[in-house]
Amino acid sequence: MTSALNPPHGHGSGAGSPGGPGNLRLVAWEITRNCNLSCIHCRAAATCGPYTGELDTQASLRLLDQIAEIGKPIVILTGGEPLLREDIFDIASYGTKLGLRMVMAPNGTLVNPETARKMTVSGIQRISISIDGASAKRHDEFRGVSGAFQGALSGIKAAREAGVEFQINTTITQLNRDQIPQILKLAEDLGAVALHIFLLVPTGRGKYLADQAIDARQYEETLNWFYDQKGKTSLQLKATCAPHYYRILRQRARADGKSVTWETHGLDAVTRGCLGGTSFCFISHQGVVQPCGFLDLNCGDVTRDSFAKIWHNSEKFLALRDFDRLKGKCGICEYKRVCGGCRARAYEATGDWLAEEPLCLYEPGKAGAGKAS
Repeated sequence: MTSALNPPHGHGSGAGSPGGPGNLRLVAWEITRNCNLSCIHCRAAATCGPYTGELDTQASLRLLDQIAEIGKPIVILTGGEPLLREDIFDIASYGTKLGLRMVMAPNGTLVNPETARKMTVSGIQRISISIDGASAKRHDEFRGVSGAFQGALSGIKAAREAGVEFQINTTITQLNRDQIPQILKLAEDLGAVALHIFLLVPTGRGKYLADQAIDARQYEETLNWFYDQKGKTSLQLKATCAPHYYRILRQRARADGKSVTWETHGLDAVTRGCLGGTSFCFISHQGVVQPCGFLDLNCGDVTRDSFAKIWHNSEKFLALRDFDRLKGKCGICEYKRVCGGCRARAYEATGDWLAEEPLCLYEPGKAGAGKAS
């Protein structure tokens, strides 16, 4: 599962404004599709492989060169399971030398004292490990492999002892919605620096969980609960694949007589909901560039064109950066510049990535207002 691991304040171009489309801040790179788990929600439907066409070491280093030509974004090495690549630490070290903020999204089961040590040496600044249940039974059912929960906890212990910063990621469905408070408590007890929640996007194997996705009302309730935890925990909290959150936090802040600024809301004040194609992109194991891992739109291929050319000139990216092209109620919503709706959910529901978000209860209050800072 890809994670938008938090940048520090001001990191990367465009960090000061949610309305700066085209400023690259995050790249999630599916460095391999091979995986030792078989998670029921996996967007890639990843298995133990093998998969053909993966970028080799030299192609991987060239890609990092091209990313660094644009700026210094966070590069998330994800998968599949990134630790299954033998050259993963060579790639991480190279990115670090280029000045990129290299982070990794392993599932935890392959993190041991040796791999954790290599993470520190290669400059991995944070890892994300997914916990999708507060008990072994619930997590292992989600992950499709017995022992996955204990393996993740063992990996977290090794990372913590090696001084590797880690966060917990949780994908919320009907299967585990009742356990989110316990997962937050577990993340605190484990020593995580952050908890990122993901609202299920039904792609890959996740399509078979469509009937377990939370509905629009539960979506709203969950995000309001998440907002309420801000002052109750030391964890950094971030909602991902949940663009409504950035509307809700502004509504809640206004109700409390507050403005949304860096001082009051931290990173949430300077980012937006759906980042796909605006300040974030996904690169597949074969080098295909997409707006995000859940939005299966081919925006270019780094084996044929330079990454910079694709990022700056893809017609699909340019469309996503023009918020006035959003349709339905997303198009007239006064929060479209800070929310934008999930483009992947819109695409899965309608075949149109610019259509309105299908899981949104909010009715725009003023057509065409376009301002909700």
